[in-house]
Amino acid sequence: MRVMDAAPRRLRRADGPMIPPGGGMDPATVDFLFRKRHQRVLRGSARAVARAGAVALWTLPAMAVQALLLAAPGAGKVWFARAYWAVVCHLLGIRVRVIGARPASLGARRGVVFVSNHSSWLDIPVLGAELPGCFVAKSEIGAWPVIGWVARLGRTEFVSRQRGATGRERDALRARLDRGDNLVLFPEGTTSDGSRVMPFRSAFFAVAEGAAPPLIQPVSIVYDRLAGLPTGRATRPLFAWYGDMDLAGHYWRLGRHRGMRATVLLHAPIDPAQWPDRKALAGAVWRVVADGAACLRQNRPAEPISAPLPGPASRPAFA
Repeated sequence: MRVMDAAPRRLRRADGPMIPPGGGMDPATVDFLFRKRHQRVLRGSARAVARAGAVALWTLPAMAVQALLLAAPGAGKVWFARAYWAVVCHLLGIRVRVIGARPASLGARRGVVFVSNHSSWLDIPVLGAELPGCFVAKSEIGAWPVIGWVARLGRTEFVSRQRGATGRERDALRARLDRGDNLVLFPEGTTSDGSRVMPFRSAFFAVAEGAAPPLIQPVSIVYDRLAGLPTGRATRPLFAWYGDMDLAGHYWRLGRHRGMRATVLLHAPIDPAQWPDRKALAGAVWRVVADGAACLRQNRPAEPISAPLPGPASRPAFA
């Protein structure tokens, strides 16, 4: 009798109210279900450990290769960075679906700033695999062990986000664009819980000020599959990394799962010269990114969105 009472309590702690007390199950059935649950937990834990080890084994030689490419001329460092992140996504078990025009088909000689929503550290490998650009990150990340090294080898541009440094950091970003690099911005300024896109901070769009501004391409990213099934309110938060969550704990919860997918929606590029100021530009880009993300979260057919132009009375050159 003690065996029959103990097993259901253990099952309820692991998986919620799967087996109600006094549900009439015989001891053999309870024992079978418990062992199946235990086996799933063990397989998931082994999967997470194997994935972490595979990423570490891939990262070490990749860092050496990228260090050599940084010292050499040409675009090898750009394409190898994308290949590195694509392999990381594969090793983590994340399939990436892209909707919309890929950057290579934009056909523009001017630089491109990709502006995306941000809900997880997973955004870095997913977007890094698909977008030929350098990430713009807060300066604190540069001091993180290992991650800071990887970010520097990926040619990340670090910014302090202090009000007094906006002009200096804008000039540094424009210099990167003038050298032929593209940039990837997360203008929310932090990660969200994945259920919404927070307002964009207009200071991030200072890079679009002045003559000959870069193109802005809005990007929506949503994690829309888990175990091969559409995500919803109950499962989508598993991907989100925000607040005071620690990275290791978040990975451990996520890395045990299979059938994960991220969808990247590339919207129509925007010319900043058609907007009166960076606040109006930030609002227009936010609406496109938020609408695209909402469509993906609702598992509706998605297609790139074009931002409506401001009225003629409010369309002086961006300066």
